[in-house]
Amino acid sequence: MNGAWVPRCQAKADFFRMLGHPVRIRVLELLQNGPMPVRGLLSAIEVEPSALSQQLAVLRRSGMVTATRSGSTVVYELAGGDVAELLCAARRVLTEVLAGQHALLTELRQAEAGALPAPGGVGAVS
Repeated sequence: MNGAWVPRCQAKADFFRMLGHPVRIRVLELLQNGPMPVRGLLSAIEVEPSALSQQLAVLRRSGMVTATRSGSTVVYELAGGDVAELLCAARRVLTEVLAGQHALLTELRQAEAGALPAPGGVGAVS
């Protein structure tokens, strides 16, 4: 069964690509606090209505959010608790990655300033 994993991995890649837009991420973050009307999302995100509409359509098609209409007001909410958990997990992972990068940056700056010998002897004085 060589390559049987490809469809599953492609579906996951498509899913993460769907999340790959800052407006979509911000909408999901805002909806963690509960349902919001489109006008509330617009004022919180400050994008053109057409741009928000496009991103909301992507989120609806992917099943990440649901929309209900009451008169002329459309209210969006997360499709389920798993979406909020995903965002929390992403925040934890990003925090760890950035903390590691910060530690490396600090070490590199100290090495550049002469506080530490350069890694691997490159540029080190014998």
